[in-house]
Amino acid sequence: MNIDTSAMSVLVIVALILGVLGLGVGAFALVRLSHIHRSLALLQATEGRETFVDVVARTISEFHDLRDEVGELDRQLVQTRSELAQALRHVSVVRYDAFGDLGGRFSFSAAMLDDSGDGLILTSIHGRTETRTYIKGINGGKPDIELSPEESESLKLAKKGGEA
Repeated sequence: MNIDTSAMSVLVIVALILGVLGLGVGAFALVRLSHIHRSLALLQATEGRETFVDVVARTISEFHDLRDEVGELDRQLVQTRSELAQALRHVSVVRYDAFGDLGGRFSFSAAMLDDSGDGLILTSIHGRTETRTYIKGINGGKPDIELSPEESESLKLAKKGGEA
């Protein structure tokens, strides 16, 4: 076979160019492989430590658990607020001297109401020889029996949230 030297030169140059391109692609692939290897090393466990993937999975699981706990706490808060609205938490006490001659203001009227105005008024009248105690019901802020002036004052203060 008789191959022309100029054709042979062209083939050698093309082969050299392809070889250099192959070396360039190989070097690029080697650099990329090195970066991937370093990234993979971050994800792998070393010396008894958790992997990055394990930490992320555990964190996601803990996040879901916390979300469930927050939901339960929200339900409990709604229930507690409902129960608190029914508690006798608006209280006022009016102290007075029922007979004017004893001094010391030993008699009192105490109003105790919940958020809807239901509750009671407890009145204790203290005298020289005896003490009497009365309870009057309150429904929706209105008494079921006529109130004395001191009881009315106590009820008014309890609705305001004050104390005398």
